Amino acid sequence: MDWKKLLGSIRESVDEELRLRNAYLAAENCILRQQIPGRVQLSASDRQALAELGQQMGKKVLEEIATVAKPDTILSWHRTFADQKVGSSAPPKSVGRPRIDKEI
Repeated sequence: MDWKKLLGSIRESVDEELRLRNAYLAAENCILRQQIPGRVQLSASDRQALAELGQQMGKKVLEEIATVAKPDTILSWHRTFADQKVGSSAPPKSVGRPRIDKEI
């Protein structure tokens, strides 16, 4: 058997399984969302997880699948969390001329 044909058939079966899993999860999500009245409350860790995955997928994919928040909102969460990571790594620098010691 040709290894390219074998690899192609394995890839097709894996792709089909992933499509079926995705379809199941989408249907389950739809059913559960119908049972929840009002807005879904998200914690900061929930927002961060959605933001990281949403950034990897991109806005076009998010427009098709996002139901908890708008794609722009999810991507703004990512920017906020990214800014927090950058801002918390180094202490803020003082602005202006350095102070002169009283001893001098």
